Amino acid sequence: MRLDRFLSETTPLTRSLAKRALKNGEVTLNGEPIKQAATHIDTQEDVVVLNGARLALVGLRYIMLNKPADVECTARRGLYPRVIDLIDLPKAERLQPVGRLDVDTTGLLLLTDDGQWSHRVTSPRHRCAKVYVAELAEPMEGDVAEWAINQVAEGIMLDGEETPTQPATLRFLAPHQAELTITEGRYHQVKRMFVALGNHVEALHRRSIGDIELTDDLAPGEWRELTPEEIASF
Repeated sequence: MRLDRFLSETTPLTRSLAKRALKNGEVTLNGEPIKQAATHIDTQEDVVVLNGARLALVGLRYIMLNKPADVECTARRGLYPRVIDLIDLPKAERLQPVGRLDVDTTGLLLLTDDGQWSHRVTSPRHRCAKVYVAELAEPMEGDVAEWAINQVAEGIMLDGEETPTQPATLRFLAPHQAELTITEGRYHQVKRMFVALGNHVEALHRRSIGDIELTDDLAPGEWRELTPEEIASF
């Protein structure tokens, strides 16, 4: 890898700022000052130091975040804080949400810079189960609850769609609280499904994706790296 690219990959410096740091004598290669941006290095063997700090390439990261409300799953800066602003890691901006959550939806959010792994999780072919807990505006119990469970199990035609949802599992934890397990990721799907059932979601929380469950030790806004077993589950 070119030295200027290595600097931009391992620090917040742009390529132009990396070249400036080289010209200013801020970089050493294997203990010797170096100023040539085009120098090719072995990223595993060569020792590159910038202002006394040794640099190393960032490997692939796999993150579990307990997303709080009023945080956006977007790269651009807008009205709300971004989820990547909650991740204290080098080059956190490279992390991409593995399936987004609405700004007002809370719970399990996976982030990674491994595009192939992300595709395995989100691809409709793999029918990865996602479990949500919804707080509902209107109670659903008795015959109404039984009807809703059967409708979800058969598939629901959402407004503006040409095909019904895939069969899903609905169970009621309380008259105003429901757990919904889906294997798709349509736009605002959970909220739209409850609208189709004649109700309205007032709060939504994602509990799990596949075999990965949000752990109790993570408070809203906190994160941790996935275990090798969790990563391999996909």
